[in-house]
Amino acid sequence: MARIYIDCREFPSDMKCSVSMAADSPQELLEVAVQHAVTVHGHQDSSELRDQIGKMFKPAKA
Repeated sequence: MARIYIDCREFPSDMKCSVSMAADSPQELLEVAVQHAVTVHGHQDSSELRDQIGKMFKPAKA
């Protein structure tokens, strides 16, 4: 499976977060991204949040 990523810089906020995360599986990336969203950005872990985050994944450039 190709590597995937999510980058907070692509979703501007007042926080100006510059974190980027990558993984080899969507499940692994989702867990890390949700943990980041909850602990750093103050979101509540929910199925809606997980759906939104999952839709933001992009294939990593080789």
